[in-house]
Parts: sequence; structure tokens; C-alpha cells
Amino acid sequence: MSYEFIEFKIDSGVCEVCFNRAEIHNAFNDKMISEIIEAFEKIEKDDDIRVVTLTGNGRSFCAGADLNWMSSMIDYSMDENIADSKELAKMFQTINNCTKPVIGKINGHALGGGVGVVAVCDYVITHNKAKFGFTETRLGLIPAVISPFCIAKIGESHARAWFLSGERFDGEQGIKMGLIHEVTSVEDFEKRSKQVIDSHLLAAPKAASDAKSLIKNILELQASEHEEFTCKAIAKQRISKEGQEGMKALLNKEKPSWVK
Repeated sequence: MSYEFIEFKIDSGVCEVCFNRAEIHNAFNDKMISEIIEAFEKIEKDDDIRVVTLTGNGRSFCAGADLNWMSSMIDYSMDENIADSKELAKMFQTINNCTKPVIGKINGHALGGGVGVVAVCDYVITHNKAKFGFTETRLGLIPAVISPFCIAKIGESHARAWFLSGERFDGEQGIKMGLIHEVTSVEDFEKRSKQVIDSHLLAAPKAASDAKSLIKNILELQASEHEEFTCKAIAKQRISKEGQEGMKALLNKEKPSWVK
């Protein structure tokens, strides 16, 4: 499976999607956006894929939109701009809705729309040289399309603090905001990233997917609906194939099949 602007490879249940435009800091254009959407649609259909990693080639993770691509939009009409933005929104939504765990291996700077990609990852690890920023306002724009995903992660207060100025921040600030989960040294980045991936592989595949769905459902349900939904959810899981195998493995002090 080959693409022009991303790399896609699967190894032992782990699918790596790697942005491959290092010469322009992995900035995306319309073709790259469509390739990312296609890749995640394929991931969703492949039961052999258990974990997805998102990373980039070169020194940067993603610098947002390609300036050459943006320059072609200067004369777009309102309708053309809306159609273009909807395709970008579809990319974020497709990653966000992926039922497999998505680990962001943020190998370098993530700016503008690149932060939007960070926000739709389930677990985010980066290193202490990487910088982040909602830089749109410094171009006279706003982080509109990425805002639902970013505000879901960082909340209103941090959005108000960082959306307006476009100032860059480091990974430690990203942790305080809830955007990032872990910051390592550059030297330890690959080793620790592998440990995070291996940790996710210890979870039963369907249970991990159902846990991700659980979070989404709880956030969308009314508080009065939580008890009935969660009790049914755990009951269903206990009698499932994975639930039965996992409980028996624990009782027999054995490893379940997904760990073996």
C-alpha cells in the first residue's frame, strides 16, 4: 500500500501512519488530507490492526496547512472555502472516530492544524525539543476547524489563553493543558514510545475499542442515563468472548491470547 504524502505500514498489529513531506515540515495539502482519510478508513476495516501510531518524517510533526496550497485559496468563493474546510474537518473526524487506540508519536513541532492532529490522538508522547502553537491568528486566521477537537482536550480556559495570541508553547505546557500526556528527552523518545505501544497491546482489542466508545457515550448521555448504560455495558463485556477469556486467564494465572 503506497501513498504520495504519507507512509503506511503494519507490523505485528501496529499500524504506523507517517507524514512524509519532511521538506516542508509535513504541512498538509488537499492530496495529503485525502490520503490520511483513506488510510484511516482502511485501518477501521482491518481487524488485524490493534494500535495506530501517528508520526512524521524529518524534524517536524506537522506545520499545519501547506502555504502553497493556501495561496491557491486566496480567490476562493465562500462556498468553495466551505467545501474545502469540510474535507479538512472530515480528516480530523476520521482520526477522532477511529475505534483503535491512536498514539501520537509527536516527533517535532506541531503548529496550527498540526495541533489539531495532536488533539485527536488518544495518547500523546513527545520530546522536550518540540514546540506547539495555535498559530492561525498570526496569519490573520482562526483555529476554527480544529477548535471542537482541541477544546475537548484543553477546555475553555486554555483555549482562551492560547488561541488568541498564537504564541508557541512546549510539551510541559501541553501536559498542563491536557493536550499531551508525556514528554521525554530526544534520546529516550523512541524507546519510551515503543513502551507505550507495547502497553496498549496488553489490552484486549475489542475491550480497548469498547472502552473508547464508552467514553464517547458517557460524554453524550445525560447524567441520569449513566447508571443504566454503564451497568449494561459491563454486563455485556463480562459475557463476551474476551471478557470470559480474560477472567478465566486471571483465575488460572495464565496469559490471555491477545498477550501471548
